[in-house]
Amino acid sequence: MSHENESKTKLSEDRGPGDLSLLVELHKKEIWDWKQKESEWVKTENLLSGTKKIIDEMGAKIIQQVAVIKTLEYDNGVYKKEIEKLLAEKNK
Repeated sequence: MSHENESKTKLSEDRGPGDLSLLVELHKKEIWDWKQKESEWVKTENLLSGTKKIIDEMGAKIIQQVAVIKTLEYDNGVYKKEIEKLLAEKNK
């Protein structure tokens, strides 16, 4: 019988609250429940850590892309002025 099946079995009615085997079974079930909760907490913590890492990486990429956009906008302005100057010289 697996531990999961053991924890789902009904406790015998003939054992009293002071019966050691009853207390052991109750504590085993409680320990199993806490281990399951801990497992969920660890999984959630790992998911949170991974999400934070992704957000940090995306934030860095956004900052990098903003710098690239500013550079391109500046270059576009320079090229626009050069094109206007060349067109003005051509039309003279």
